[in-house]
Amino acid sequence: MLRQDSPVCSEKTYTSLYNTYAETLNNFIYYKCGDSKEAEDIVQESFVRLWKNCSKVPFEKARSFLFTVANNLFLNIVAHKKVVLHYAKEKTGDVDSESPQFVLEEKEYMDKLQTAIANLSDAQRTAFLLNRIDGMKYAEIADSLGISVKAVEKRIHKALISLRSEIEGF
Repeated sequence: MLRQDSPVCSEKTYTSLYNTYAETLNNFIYYKCGDSKEAEDIVQESFVRLWKNCSKVPFEKARSFLFTVANNLFLNIVAHKKVVLHYAKEKTGDVDSESPQFVLEEKEYMDKLQTAIANLSDAQRTAFLLNRIDGMKYAEIADSLGISVKAVEKRIHKALISLRSEIEGF
């Protein structure tokens, strides 16, 4: 069990923090970026930064520090990808003209689904994926995101309405 009077710089406390928050932080970032390897990298970098700043981060703020650092790292990656995409527009992509009909339909459906999920607000998408993919209960999501259970209910409800309306006719 974690003790609040333990210094974050002690190996035992740091290991305990890692064991407690690594999976939750990984899922949180994975739901934001959709890439498991990228999420793992961000989580590892977050814990490295916690270790480097362990003398400055009080134990009570370690969880918040980890989630904030991870979110900022994710936002930096997104900003970099936008720059890369801006310059990649000039290049032409390969076109596969021999795709069977079912591959095309599958691709269209997946594009529609990904677009529908991407069109959700960041808050709705995170709460929805934590509930539906990770199987977390509303109270667990509320605790992990630092919001009320009612806010989680509202986010998931609005996400479901949005997804149903976008995918309904497909």
